[in-house]
Amino acid sequence: MFDIGFWELVIIAILGLIVLGPERLPGALRSLQRGVGKVREFSSNVQAELKHELRIKELHEHLKKAEQLNMDELPPDLQRSVAELRSAAAQVQRPYAKPDSNTNKKPDASNTTDTDTNG
Repeated sequence: MFDIGFWELVIIAILGLIVLGPERLPGALRSLQRGVGKVREFSSNVQAELKHELRIKELHEHLKKAEQLNMDELPPDLQRSVAELRSAAAQVQRPYAKPDSNTNKKPDASNTTDTDTNG
């Protein structure tokens, strides 16, 4: 990242000690450390957003290819993308799904099959 060697760090530390003094130097170092931490956190957030946006763009391109081709004769990578898009759409729609009216009723004794009400 920075091309700073040991002796350059020693000179910076001595200058900081002279300028800030021994009382304020630890506080300045802590605030510098917090600032560097915030910059790293921001850069990792930006990097994660960029990766997410690139993945969305890739999925959109695959979806366009899938729409142009017959949906049954897709290559495996396009099939995976379509399946991933379908699962993501299902996860997004799940909180907004209307509650099933059958969940409030007591199960019928003659019904022997188990039904999954989680969606």
